[in-house]
Amino acid sequence: MKTFISRIALAAFGAALCTSTAAVAQEAAPCELHIWPAERMNSVTTGLLGGGLLDAAIHSGRDASNKASLASALDSPSQLEALESVNLQELLQLKPGTVLVKHETPLERKTMNKVKTRRSDSTAACYSELIVADVFYQKAAIYGRSLRTLFMLREFDSAQKIAFEYKAWGGNGLKLFPPKEGEDSIAALDELVTVFKKNFEEYAANARKAIAARPAPKAKAKG
Repeated sequence: MKTFISRIALAAFGAALCTSTAAVAQEAAPCELHIWPAERMNSVTTGLLGGGLLDAAIHSGRDASNKASLASALDSPSQLEALESVNLQELLQLKPGTVLVKHETPLERKTMNKVKTRRSDSTAACYSELIVADVFYQKAAIYGRSLRTLFMLREFDSAQKIAFEYKAWGGNGLKLFPPKEGEDSIAALDELVTVFKKNFEEYAANARKAIAARPAPKAKAKG
């Protein structure tokens, strides 16, 4: 009888130990931030005509050249490297130990707002996404040259539903890009990467404000 009881006690202890171990493992599982680069590059130059078809036709050759330069300086690996080089942990107030998961293949731009589920196969309980939506060069007769970047941050809850989403532009001026004939083209391309980072830092500052302003999650009702 004592042996039988001992076996029951041992089995119960083993089950409790397994449950405890699983719970600890779940708690210890790191958070994940999945990052995607932009698929779309664009360049728009407006002159004194202020835009329109004629303005677009006049500057079409230059804009095509600018788009090619953007795609060269800010290809997928370069975008990911630039984002990894800034302090994402601090800028986005990520939880300690968050793992960065980089995806080199951009998401289709047209699906970005439509798809409300996770864009990766991860089932991590603590999961978020940072998506670069657009990289946009603009030259205006009055405002000068600038690089604008559209970012989107999404956090998912344990039920794999979007708990928080923030999408906004970051934009800063350019001094070297696009280079004129005889100017340093390497420095101009490097400037694009530098300003891309500044754009993200600007975006992240506004994202932190949005995160701080969001309502606290509702407490679960007691049964």
